[in-house]
Amino acid sequence: MAELIVGLVVAVLAVVLVLRTVRIVPQARASNVERLGRYLRTLEPGLNIVIPFIDRPRQLIDLREQVVSFEPRSVITEDNLVVDIDTVLYFQVTDPRAAAYEIFNYIQAIEQLTVTTLRNVIGSMDLEKTLTSREHINSQLRGVLDEASGKWGIRVNRVELKAIDPPVSIKESMEKQMRADREKRATILSAEGQRQARILTAEGDRQAAILRAEGQAQAIDTVFEAIHRNDPDPKLLAYQYLQMLPELAKGPGNTFWVIPSEVTSALQNVTKAFNPTPPPVAPSTNGIPAEIPRAD
Repeated sequence: MAELIVGLVVAVLAVVLVLRTVRIVPQARASNVERLGRYLRTLEPGLNIVIPFIDRPRQLIDLREQVVSFEPRSVITEDNLVVDIDTVLYFQVTDPRAAAYEIFNYIQAIEQLTVTTLRNVIGSMDLEKTLTSREHINSQLRGVLDEASGKWGIRVNRVELKAIDPPVSIKESMEKQMRADREKRATILSAEGQRQARILTAEGDRQAAILRAEGQAQAIDTVFEAIHRNDPDPKLLAYQYLQMLPELAKGPGNTFWVIPSEVTSALQNVTKAFNPTPPPVAPSTNGIPAEIPRAD
């Protein structure tokens, strides 16, 4: 019975010894080992052997890129306006030993350094420049944080301003200004559209008038060439002139018709056309024409 108990105790001690000796570190993790309270080495991912009860591995440190979102902080701009800025930090532990022994809490230290840097950067900028210079602020924050956190074994990959919230009164003023700008642009676009429409309409009317005038001119030229090509008789022209006179008086508002002087010439031409031989005239006596006897 005693031998069984001793065997069980030895087996338990052996299991405990093995568990204390063999350390398995997961991928993308690291663990610092202290021997008698002093840093000895850093365990890499995989199977590691330590001396039990002498070497003491500390807690695992994550070597992957980490994301930390800080609470909104109030910052005063150059024009004495208070804005709340919410930041997001992307960092990675590059030296587990420095991250464990050079700083007590590197996340808290980075947060406080971020707030201090933000106040220095934003304090030299007005509100409008702050809202439009996120890339500039991010680059300055990253430079300061990367330089300060390098000795802590931390590499700051990126810093982003998640939100910049101005005071409520400033928001209302900005919304009114944006609304006024949108209405102004809409009015300008509407006026420009109407102007372009008028210009295009006038251009169309001008082109139509030009085309009508060119058509009429071509028609007149065609008629003129046809008349001269066929060598018309003046009697025919006079007759056509008389035929067109009634057309001039067909308008519904024509209550007064002026007969042009050319009508007399046209009538004379028509008379000559139908009575080509004029009646004989007797010789005059003392300048007075003699009466011609009428032939019955």
